[in-house]
Amino acid sequence: MTTLLITLGVVLILAVVLVAMYNGLVSIRNQCDEAWSNVDTELKRRYDLIPNLVSTAKGYAKHERELLEKVTEMREKAASNNGSLASQAQDEMQLQSALGQLMVRLEAYPDLKASQNFLELQQELANTENRIQSSLRFFNGNVRECNNKVQQFPSNIIANMFGFGLREFFELDIPEARVAPKVEF
Repeated sequence: MTTLLITLGVVLILAVVLVAMYNGLVSIRNQCDEAWSNVDTELKRRYDLIPNLVSTAKGYAKHERELLEKVTEMREKAASNNGSLASQAQDEMQLQSALGQLMVRLEAYPDLKASQNFLELQQELANTENRIQSSLRFFNGNVRECNNKVQQFPSNIIANMFGFGLREFFELDIPEARVAPKVEF
């Protein structure tokens, strides 16, 4: 009888540990999904600001048309990309690079820099970029935690049993983005 109680106790303890590990994996998966949702919200905020910035700049910078069109094209491409994180990261990096070039070039227009509307849009875009970076750090931290749980023993056994896999980090790794934009008039 004692052996039966000990066996039942061990089985019960194992069951509780397994349930706790499974629930931990579900929790971190949901945290990753929530964190990505926050990143997505901030990216959409950026996409909404860009047309306003471009239309404000068009009146002042007629000969910057090619760059303005490039920014608009990159915005559309990034906004419509629902593929892998690597694909989205590449589109985001191209958009970020084009925006950086645009902002550097627009600094050369004193009337535009003095425009209250442009200054507000510029400040709002800078705030949004900061929020995006913060959201990405939070997302990648959750991905790291999730990947740790999926790979570490003994939770990796539960992860494999129930189909929990590694998550992709959102990495912006385009070499051109590390180089300061060159402005030529």
